[in-house]
Amino acid sequence: MRFLPIFLDLQTGPVLLVGAGDLVRAKLRLLLSAGARVRWFAVDGDYDSGLDSEAAGRVERAGDPLSADLNGVIAILCAGAGELGETMAARARAAGIPVNVMDDLTHSTFIFPAIVDRGDVVVAVGTGGSSPVVARRVREKIESILPARIGDLAAFIGRWRKPMQARLPEMSDRRTFWERIVDGPIGALVLSGREREAERALDAIEDPVAFASERGLVTLVGAGPGDPDLLTIKALRALQDADVIFYDDLVSPEVLDRARRDAARVSVGRRIGKPGIGQEATNRLMIEAARAGKRAVRLKGGDSFIFGRGGEEIAALREAGVAYAVIPGVTAGIGAAAQFEVPLTFRKKATRITFLTAHKTQDAEAVDWSLLTDVAMTVVVYMGITAAPAIRAGMLAAGRSPGTPVGVFARVTRPDAKAVVGTLDQLPDLVTQVENGPAILIIGDVVERSLLWRRSDFDRLAASLMEKIQ
Repeated sequence: MRFLPIFLDLQTGPVLLVGAGDLVRAKLRLLLSAGARVRWFAVDGDYDSGLDSEAAGRVERAGDPLSADLNGVIAILCAGAGELGETMAARARAAGIPVNVMDDLTHSTFIFPAIVDRGDVVVAVGTGGSSPVVARRVREKIESILPARIGDLAAFIGRWRKPMQARLPEMSDRRTFWERIVDGPIGALVLSGREREAERALDAIEDPVAFASERGLVTLVGAGPGDPDLLTIKALRALQDADVIFYDDLVSPEVLDRARRDAARVSVGRRIGKPGIGQEATNRLMIEAARAGKRAVRLKGGDSFIFGRGGEEIAALREAGVAYAVIPGVTAGIGAAAQFEVPLTFRKKATRITFLTAHKTQDAEAVDWSLLTDVAMTVVVYMGITAAPAIRAGMLAAGRSPGTPVGVFARVTRPDAKAVVGTLDQLPDLVTQVENGPAILIIGDVVERSLLWRRSDFDRLAASLMEKIQ
């Protein structure tokens, strides 16, 4: 990080603006919107075009900036100033005044970020001056997430901070108190524009210490198949609010990186040959965390309710009387379908989907494959690498054609994702080509419509042409 983000109080002195054209006027509008006192030297002498009368009336025309008195000036900005920008940068440095020369990092001591303005909440996004377009794209993402009245909520809390500080002498209690306000019904009232109701509700809290120490919450969060950009907005909020995160081995490091940095992280996952701590122990840890007043996240790869034991966990939480919430995630089967363009359903062709798990050979042998032979049914198999021979045997014995298209999709949505396509008869060989899991098997005619199948058709055609040429 070369540039440290700071917030400059523009009420403490004037800003000297030097330049001309649309670029300097954009900076002028930004400064005026922040309430700055602006002294402007227009290089071309044009102070009026592009500005309304109100804006023009709030700007002081500066004399020659090379000889102007810089006493009290808090910053100097140059945009469209030509060679004068470099000269002013040298003068600013000599006077110890922050300076920005637009698109010139060499002569600037600060840069302008892309800004999200929500009143009392301001978000600055920078790329070190290397790519303003990237900064704007990040800003757009942030703007789509932030509630429109988040600034009102910040101002609301600001009015109550000092009164509550006296009633909550412990810093940890204050933090928990305000987190519960922001995340609870009082914060929701402010965000919906009902501040008076929020004021009454906050004023009615008789014992803020007891309010802050209320029992915790467990949130089951679907982490998706690995790509952190597939997390839902609610999942991101839960990860940022968590005190402790209990995560599976299938959760990618990139997803964990989206969590609050000071949250405790506890691995409770299990993989083939590594049973882990067990489901009962996981349930116990979640219950203990909630009873200690913590906000716990149970982070699972994919979706909690699709072969994720989410149902078992909420049953344990219910029995223990622990509050919980569920945030869905993108399940791996959907992630595979999207990444490799496999339409799991297709009008008049594939009208049904079955999701099943075949972790071991015994799992596959226990499946009634006769129910899955309909050519209009797409079969999505989770954890099917080890049981691939038994899956093929079961489906062929039940009558599914050996030429049924099949796809094996490993580590979907991750940078090391790999996939192969072929036929049901080839399934045991196909799974060996993806190296290791986790993997999804998709069985059905829809695989022919995938990106990979089209590529394999091209490869087969090219090979056939080469044979003819030879």
